[in-house]
Amino acid sequence: MISLSFSFLDLEFFLLILVRVSCFVFVAPFFSMNHTPARARIALSVFTAALLYTTLTPADAVVYDTVMEYALIVVREGVTGLLIGFSANICMAIVNLAGAITDMEIGLSMVTLMDPATREQSSVTGVFYQYVIMLILIISGMYRYLFGALADSFLLIPVNGAVLKGENLVSAVLMFLGDYITIGFRICLPVFCTILLLNAVLGILAKVSPQLNMFSVGIQFKVLAGLGVMLLTASLMSGAADFVFREIKKVTVSFVEGMM
Repeated sequence: MISLSFSFLDLEFFLLILVRVSCFVFVAPFFSMNHTPARARIALSVFTAALLYTTLTPADAVVYDTVMEYALIVVREGVTGLLIGFSANICMAIVNLAGAITDMEIGLSMVTLMDPATREQSSVTGVFYQYVIMLILIISGMYRYLFGALADSFLLIPVNGAVLKGENLVSAVLMFLGDYITIGFRICLPVFCTILLLNAVLGILAKVSPQLNMFSVGIQFKVLAGLGVMLLTASLMSGAADFVFREIKKVTVSFVEGMM
């Protein structure tokens, strides 16, 4: 017969693992999207926690005297999982920045759609980049890296062993903000340069032919040129996804180091 007996210490340790895993899953990229059913996320969290429980041993540091102390340990594990998932999720905002700059240049900034990741209104190109880069990241194995980082976090940050270091976390956020602008601008650079050259040409034509209404002509040219450049540079989206993937790895490592 299969023995399912366990002690309260094992149950408490499993619940703490489940708290960190579930908080991570509900914040991490792709899993936090509206299209992912809540039941699937719950089942994934329980299954992942069960696998991690079989490889980890109950920590001696999980010692408490009152229910309030155990609640504080639960909050600490929840914050740890949220920060690890948040570190990966904020990197997807780079795509929205690139889409916002692109739409501003080609004249589509007034059109907005619902971003499935952030649940907020985003630009059309931003949502397009979001879907394409998310699909490339899934194909390239982003979810395996995220769960691998979550599993390694239990070795680097044991249960009830997280120590939030404010200076390290702030420096990690500042590092991300610098890369956020750099990578976002690199993604939309082909469209930006093309529209810049187009504006220069339209300015010259406006001086040569003042009778022509270059404003109305320029709006149509910008849309056509922007969409054309996006079509010609579609093969470069894999490189943009590689930029985002490397940033996810770097920021996740920085956040984990800030809790060790």
